[in-house]
Amino acid sequence: MLKTTDGKLPQSKFFKISSLLDTSWFFISVVMLYVIDLTPLAVAVPAAYGLYTTFGWVYGTRLLKRKGIPDSPKDLVIPAKYIAYSQSFSLVFFALCLLVLSAQWLPIAP
Repeated sequence: MLKTTDGKLPQSKFFKISSLLDTSWFFISVVMLYVIDLTPLAVAVPAAYGLYTTFGWVYGTRLLKRKGIPDSPKDLVIPAKYIAYSQSFSLVFFALCLLVLSAQWLPIAP
């Protein structure tokens, strides 16, 4: 959605809900590391999401500082490099999730 708006924050309700879910999922992922007894391979899913979010906050902040942080959220433009970072992670994360889900049928040593 950010690509179609050239980095401007969309004003749609769907974008706001998905952003809220994305942020919430970080905290859920961290909690799941301690609450659920996961296999070593499955631990990679919440750990990867936690690392992605943490590094994303740092990376996004650094990119915004270079351009200057706007006074209003309406003036905020997400840098293209951050959008590319997020898209790259989503592809890798999707593949990781598929691997974890299919691990029981693959010849992978536990």
